[in-house]
Amino acid sequence: MNLVTRTFLLSITLLFAVAGCNTMEGAGQDIEAAGEGIERESRENRNY
Repeated sequence: MNLVTRTFLLSITLLFAVAGCNTMEGAGQDIEAAGEGIERESRENRNY
């Protein structure tokens, strides 16, 4: 696979990743929400 093809595929992948979250701010909110969900689940399932 040559450099042009790799660059094109990477660009398309990044475009879909950003579009999937609608904006970069949306991506940050998605990541934050996922982290909060993990925290909540870990608090609920603590084994003392």
